[in-house]
Amino acid sequence: MAGVFAKKAAGLRSKIAGILTRPLALACLPAISLVVYWLGGDTALIAVAVAMPLVYVLIGGNGAASRAPKNTSRSPLQDRDAFEETVARVFKQVRETSHFSAIFKVEIDETDGIVDRYGQAATDLIVARAGERVASVLRDGDAIARTGDYKFTACLKPVKQLDLELCIQLAGRLQTALEEPISIDGTTVYITTSVGFCQHTRVINKSPRAWIEAARTALREAQAHGPNAIRAYSDEMKRRTETRAELRQEVANALENGDIRPWFQPQISTDTGRVTGFEALARWNHPQRGMISPADFLPAVEQSDMLERLAEVMMFHAFTAMKAWDDAGASVPQIGVNFAGPELRNPRLIDKVKWELDRFHLTPERLAVEVLETVVSNAPDDIIARNINGLGELGCRIDLDDFGTGHASIASIRRFSVSRIKIDRSFVMKADRDPEQQRMISAILTMAERLCVETLAEGVETVGEHALLAQLGCDHVQGFGIGKPMPFDETLTWIANHNTKLKDVPRILGNRAN
Repeated sequence: MAGVFAKKAAGLRSKIAGILTRPLALACLPAISLVVYWLGGDTALIAVAVAMPLVYVLIGGNGAASRAPKNTSRSPLQDRDAFEETVARVFKQVRETSHFSAIFKVEIDETDGIVDRYGQAATDLIVARAGERVASVLRDGDAIARTGDYKFTACLKPVKQLDLELCIQLAGRLQTALEEPISIDGTTVYITTSVGFCQHTRVINKSPRAWIEAARTALREAQAHGPNAIRAYSDEMKRRTETRAELRQEVANALENGDIRPWFQPQISTDTGRVTGFEALARWNHPQRGMISPADFLPAVEQSDMLERLAEVMMFHAFTAMKAWDDAGASVPQIGVNFAGPELRNPRLIDKVKWELDRFHLTPERLAVEVLETVVSNAPDDIIARNINGLGELGCRIDLDDFGTGHASIASIRRFSVSRIKIDRSFVMKADRDPEQQRMISAILTMAERLCVETLAEGVETVGEHALLAQLGCDHVQGFGIGKPMPFDETLTWIANHNTKLKDVPRILGNRAN
């Protein structure tokens, strides 16, 4: 009986506490005080003032405490083991129901620069803030883990609707949140991130581990096209990844066996229409797979540390072609060969090039050393800068490739004695129909003219683009509209046919004085 009474008393106390601690009750306190004072005077008011705190402590305090939310604060990030268990549970659930889920992998871009600039301690704070922001974008129930020094992985809780568009939108929100400035010790830091994701429907017949690996593959693909890129996993992406892994094992033999060799794309003058050179472009004719795209095999060459060997092979075959054109009486003034960072870091590069030129009895001006604008813009006063200048002093022409896509300054153009800038195809595309493109090209051409540097436009595909570039004063053009890359055996026929056409076609005159 006593227990029942105690239980009822506790219930009554809880109800009274609920009434007394409500915001409405607190709002009525001033009115209650006035009524007490009106009815009982000062003595009554003092008595109520003393009694109310006691009543709250005896009745309201415990009740309020009992209803206060418990401290559930915890880190939003799971450890790896817990996260993998969550992934396995979600994977099983979505396979057995009509719900959907996806795994997202997010990694901060260009982390080496962040560490160099701000230090490791500040970088750790940046990564911690990034994790908080990832968690803030996702919903309650989504699992998040830090799965690398600068990488986070999230598994979405099963939902009834989650298509590709919604996943892309979520990836965009993640990037937007992470792009917000981060303040570290009064310094504002900006970061970008690459995001790869995989919907469970892409790996529904596989395993949770395969699901995570698929998202990792998508992230690598995003980073290859980054920074700040988003990629969704696909079977084609998996095939490309597997192919690249296989190609890395085969690339050395392909270079030695002659499977990788140059194809040649013609360059012509906009003034005379005559051939002014060819660019040597690497192509791989695989014995089993046939022609492999450079986008697929060049990363394999780089990852195998074979770029320098590739440059040697390309230079040898390019000079062989130049000698054969001379012997056939074809007029090809120069050949362009691409040189990347690893070749340009070789302290013996100039001697090697000079030896190859002497070997084929070619003068240095017949070699155009093509250097990416990004290589030039990042080259300090080191071996790369000395090699570029040394090749120029030797007499080789220096072509600045993909101009307009990097950060090379005008000072860099003069510093490296650049002979010609190659305007990137992104400026050329649809230039005959886009006034903005025309203004950009005109600005580049005006700068080149003031610096006494020749110009070549890449990616010319239509007669309209060709004509516009000639009228604006671009010196040379190159692209599918002029001629596609071709093996050496086809070049002699192409040159002969092109020269025949010149006899019947009027010149496309530019705005240069003749």
